This record gives sequence, structure tokens and C-alpha cells, in this order.
Amino acid sequence: MTQENQASPEDQSKEQLDADQQTQAAAEPELAAQTPEQVIADLNQKLAEMQDNYLRAKAEGENIRRRAVEDISKAHKFAIEGFAENLVPVTDSLYAALNAEAIDAKAFKEGLEITLKQLLSAFEKGRMTEINPAVGDKFDPHHHQAIASVPSEQDANTVVSVLQRGYSISDRVLRPALVMVSAAK
Repeated sequence: MTQENQASPEDQSKEQLDADQQTQAAAEPELAAQTPEQVIADLNQKLAEMQDNYLRAKAEGENIRRRAVEDISKAHKFAIEGFAENLVPVTDSLYAALNAEAIDAKAFKEGLEITLKQLLSAFEKGRMTEINPAVGDKFDPHHHQAIASVPSEQDANTVVSVLQRGYSISDRVLRPALVMVSAAK
């Protein structure tokens, strides 16, 4: 565009003002031709339309809010459904192990190991991870809970032994790992 074709903001404001004045002038003859009663009737009709639109918008807002509350409630209620579906096969395996005639301890142990793998797989599908620090790992108070401090040849504040594994879901700790840590020398 050239500078001749570009209108300045002042020119645009004047053009808008002129257009508004022309619209208002066109509407004035209609109002002047009406009696005061007709004007009042028209304004009352517009008011009724606006009130109706307001009530409809308000009702729609309430419906949206109510549906959102219901959706949140359902999400809370059934959030664990997928995780529970992954645990059902583990339960089936445990019942089968209890009903089996265990003659051989080695076969029973193998069955338990398979069931544990099923359980860990269900945990993984549910984004649940195990917190199992190795001996010598640095103590992390966000993931570990120290039960005791024992003298050790390891560096201070490192894991000496794991008494109970911990678990987390999506980086949120459900239960910290219970550990014994090395004492300062």
C-alpha cells in the first residue's frame, strides 16, 4: 500500500463517527413517527427479549456447571477402574494357587513368581512404580523413610538395607521405602 491509500487513525475515527451518526439519524425518523406508547411498547418488547436471553444464558451456565460437577464425580468414582481390571487376573492366579494341591514346593514357588510378575505388570500398566533403593544409594527423604541409623563402613546417609519397598504413582509417593541408613562416622 502507498501512503496515499492508508488512512490515519484520526481519519478512521472520523469515518466511524460519521457512520454512527448516519445510523442514528436513520433510526430517529422511525422513533419520531411513533407515538410514545409505541416507543414504550417496543422498548418493553426489547426488554422482554433481553430478559429471556439472559435467563436462557443463565440456565445454560447452570447446566454446564452441573454437568461438569457430575463428570468430575464420575471421574473420581471410576478413576481406579482400569487399574482394578489389571488386578483381576492376579486375583485369579492367587485363587488358583490356593485351590491347587501343592506337592512340590519348587512348583509352588514358580507359581508365586509368575503371579508376582502379573502383579508388577498390573502396577506398571497403572503407572505405579516400585521404590527399591540399592544398598549404597544416597538416602532420599522424599522417597525413603529411615527406620534406624546403624554404624557402617559406607558413606554417611546411604542405604544399608531395605526393610520394605515403597511405591509411587506418576512421581507421587504412595508409601516411602523403609530403609536403614549408615550413621555418620
